Amino acid sequence: MGWSPESGIAPTAEDFARRRQIRPAEPIATMGVRAMVNRIGLVKLPPGQHEQEVKRDIEMVRRNFGGLRQVTVVNPKGGAGKTVAILLLAMTFGQKRGGYVLAWDNNETQGTLGMRAQQDFHSRTVRDMLRDLGQFQGPHGRIGDLSQYVRSQGEGMFDVLASDESATGGEMLTAAAFAEIREVVSRFYKLIFVDTGNNVRAQNWQAAMDATDQLVVTMSARNDSAETAARMLDHLEQSGRHRLVRQAVTVVSMPPSRKEIDLPAIQEHFAARTRAVLLAPYERLIDTGEPIRYGGLSSATRDAWLKIAAAVAEGL
Repeated sequence: MGWSPESGIAPTAEDFARRRQIRPAEPIATMGVRAMVNRIGLVKLPPGQHEQEVKRDIEMVRRNFGGLRQVTVVNPKGGAGKTVAILLLAMTFGQKRGGYVLAWDNNETQGTLGMRAQQDFHSRTVRDMLRDLGQFQGPHGRIGDLSQYVRSQGEGMFDVLASDESATGGEMLTAAAFAEIREVVSRFYKLIFVDTGNNVRAQNWQAAMDATDQLVVTMSARNDSAETAARMLDHLEQSGRHRLVRQAVTVVSMPPSRKEIDLPAIQEHFAARTRAVLLAPYERLIDTGEPIRYGGLSSATRDAWLKIAAAVAEGL
């Protein structure tokens, strides 16, 4: 029996806490025309369908994954949107989850992730970190030490570990090198997005596949980009990674015009092979090749990548 003045029983902490167990307030629209009407104060409209979907997507992105998770973005063809996908997924998860997100360019040679990201006080890359891994061995190494190698993205709420930006950077990364770097960064990040190169036979490409929790397949809405991705899925299935393929999320980047693209055929093929197929709208800011800022993206692009992020989170 709960406390009451008539009972004469002293209240407990449970009685104090129970006062908050009341029926939650009805949701009120905070987006769009409904929010404008609510601000006027004549009526209180509930959220519309779009706002409800956005809130569900945010809740999915914010849920507890139960430990470290790696998302790997793949397509052996250049210009398939891998780097953009890495940045926009890391930005979206970083914005909605509040950090502890890393975008890692695991390109076997020259990569572009560092070029499309915001610059930091240094230009060190994964090769510098690999050279200095000794200082992170055992219990050594703090997040402040790691900041000498990753590039903070400020408002994006994530960090970038860039690949060598020199076309003559030296030897290709081994599977052991990938594992050593991953062991270090996994101490400081809960979510790692891994960009990949164009050589599916490279050791670090294969090592990334072995460590992947969620695969994201990117392509432009062109037959050549889609066919390269389809052949890559064949390769993954032939190497025993059927589950990784079935659970993958496919992202198709749209051009400025839909003329002369066979979108239905692309959607049909990848819908039959992967868990979800989502479209990323054309965004002029992305097409410029300049560093990408989350605040500069259109609302349509941010909404689309939130939807993609929610699909990715569902697989984690």
